[in-house]
Amino acid sequence: MSTSVFPGERPDRLEEECGVFGIYAPGLDVARMTCFGLQALQHRGQESAGIAVGDGATILASKDLGLVTQAFNESALAALKGDLAIGHVRYSTSGGVESWEAAQPHISAIDEVLIALAHNGTLVNTNALKARLVDHGVHLRAGTDSEAAAKIIGEVTRETHSLRDGIRMAMKMIEGAYAMVLVSPDSLYAFRDPNGIRPLVVGQLPDDRGWVVASETCGLDIVGATFIREVAPGEIIRFNKEGMVSEMGVEPRKRASCIFEYVYFARPDSVMDGQSVYLARREMGKILAREAPAEADLVVGVPDSGLPSAMGYSLESGIPYSNAIVKNRYVGRTFIEPTDEMRQMGIRIKLNPLSSIIKDQRLVIIDDSIVRGNTSKKLVTMLREAGAREVHMRIVSPEVRWPCFYGIDTDTQDQLIAANMTNEEMCEFIGADSLAFISVEGLHASVACEHPGFCDACFTGDYPVAIPDTMKAKSFLPEGSAILG
Repeated sequence: MSTSVFPGERPDRLEEECGVFGIYAPGLDVARMTCFGLQALQHRGQESAGIAVGDGATILASKDLGLVTQAFNESALAALKGDLAIGHVRYSTSGGVESWEAAQPHISAIDEVLIALAHNGTLVNTNALKARLVDHGVHLRAGTDSEAAAKIIGEVTRETHSLRDGIRMAMKMIEGAYAMVLVSPDSLYAFRDPNGIRPLVVGQLPDDRGWVVASETCGLDIVGATFIREVAPGEIIRFNKEGMVSEMGVEPRKRASCIFEYVYFARPDSVMDGQSVYLARREMGKILAREAPAEADLVVGVPDSGLPSAMGYSLESGIPYSNAIVKNRYVGRTFIEPTDEMRQMGIRIKLNPLSSIIKDQRLVIIDDSIVRGNTSKKLVTMLREAGAREVHMRIVSPEVRWPCFYGIDTDTQDQLIAANMTNEEMCEFIGADSLAFISVEGLHASVACEHPGFCDACFTGDYPVAIPDTMKAKSFLPEGSAILG
């Protein structure tokens, strides 16, 4: 559950890095349509937004810190004229840089031709890529893995004299999680890591007016595009006047789509791998009710991602469901320097319980995850102050015991409460009457997708892409010190 709006206060749930959008639609206002697409994907990143447009001769780009509506106005969009575009919304992962330079898309030059790239995910071999670029005299301004990827593609393309060959060769060099969109002056490219960790889908506009790619299907819906298919793991798709052309960039590996997309990252109205995110979340609640029943009077979901699961828990358990926590939807990030007192009030800025409903009631509180435990503790305290007689926490993801290296804001194991405490200790820490998590098997059973492969490394420690020893040394607790259930 993420409720922090203060700088320096880490959220109490897994946070996803970013969302990407791309469009090839000659004759349409592609910049404005990209802006709409980014607004649909705003939940995936709120720190910066950017758009790059190809006009046939060059690349025009605009980006800024803040939400999409803060980064773009009418004059900014009017200046971005062209037939194709990409866009990006960013959430910087742990250790990331919140700066204009780190905002995407990133620009790279191939002799006198510009390209722009937007990336969702995280690369694990960024240091090796940077070293190669430095050896070739390439200057890096932001120092991010996404900038390194853009520069690598530009550098390799300069050698191959073919952008498609450059992308293909770059895909063989980069390791980690990536769903990328790229524009040249006249073509749009979409490509995805060989494990398919981060999502990317393709849609078509009505009357054959163009093509759209996005991190989620909700990004297609907002511009009226019809979902066609996913970008396959390892695939490169090019869109230009010749239409849609597909080729494999790298051989696909064992499928490992991020299962946390279904728990929290994706919007509930999106469809992933043929599975409705909303229905998957409701099924998580049903399974959790069977695995971890509770004697209670009301089931309450923490807005927003906990609501479908709470409905499922209620349906399965027979305990009435209630909207007993109100979310303030008009609060974003603040740059007010907080005092300790303000930090304690932080959760109330976004969430407020309805004491008239929960007073003297035994509550089952459904949330998507507990990462650090700080906000869950504040929530339980707030519910008790509102009059709740009992608070039973039920979580629709398993215990997060392992850091993620593929685009999620957990890069060190010592941050993770479940890696450092037993269930009983966690329950006591957050002040609940009971605490239970869905099993890994239960989570998998809730997702009836079209393929069997998921990445659940944050729960199991089973990483689909090898993690360099240098990263392990900085990120893992000493052997034997973590509580791994």
